[in-house]
Amino acid sequence: MQFLFSKAGIVVLALAGLFVLERLFPAARAKESLNRLARNFSLAGLNFLVGPLIVLPLSQFAAGHALGLRPAWWNMALDLVVLDLWIYAWHRLNHALPLLWRFHEVHHLDEMLDTSTALRFHFGEVVISAVVRAGVTWLLGVPFATVLVFETLVVLAALFQHSNLKLPPAIERSLSLVIVTPSIHWMHHHARREDTDSNYATILSVWDRIFLSISPHVRELDMDMGVEGLHDQPLPRLILRPFRRKRQTLK
Repeated sequence: MQFLFSKAGIVVLALAGLFVLERLFPAARAKESLNRLARNFSLAGLNFLVGPLIVLPLSQFAAGHALGLRPAWWNMALDLVVLDLWIYAWHRLNHALPLLWRFHEVHHLDEMLDTSTALRFHFGEVVISAVVRAGVTWLLGVPFATVLVFETLVVLAALFQHSNLKLPPAIERSLSLVIVTPSIHWMHHHARREDTDSNYATILSVWDRIFLSISPHVRELDMDMGVEGLHDQPLPRLILRPFRRKRQTLK
């Protein structure tokens, strides 16, 4: 329980710090909108409710009822690498399968990127992802504490890579060799399908290079963000969008 509070504190501090810094030192010209921020943080609020009600109990149950196949020499570092590979594959699957894209599209419809985008997900995607990750946790015997560490790293990585913070080019190039930086992930949010379906990595940037899914293009700060041919929608429509039968989608 103490770790949960520590995780929340770390995330809140990172969010607040980056939120302020990206407005003091923006990389791209910001299209500030109170409606947009309210929309993003409302979606984030729904997910914060889903977390303790569904995600955490499910993860804890899976970790506590693992198959017992975990070798004695396996450690947390290996767990984190495997989970990062899993989330790369899962992210890629969210773009490949129309059913999953219905939910993931809500994240991509944001037409500007900043730290609030990192928390903007449909609660349906969060629940589906938690169920699949619970299966991975159960199969590999990942301890619950490791799952919490991984989730904290994922949120911190997401806040950083979605941020509109201006970084010195040399520093960003160096970081991008190891982790996903804004210059990498912003291409994933480019409103052009070719780029949207690339750069799937979350923490380690190596996966896109290994599996040949890295975008051949370079970020331009004035490029259009979002989903090709679509515009963002009001909160009620975003919530209902995955459940509507007839709608225009990327796929």
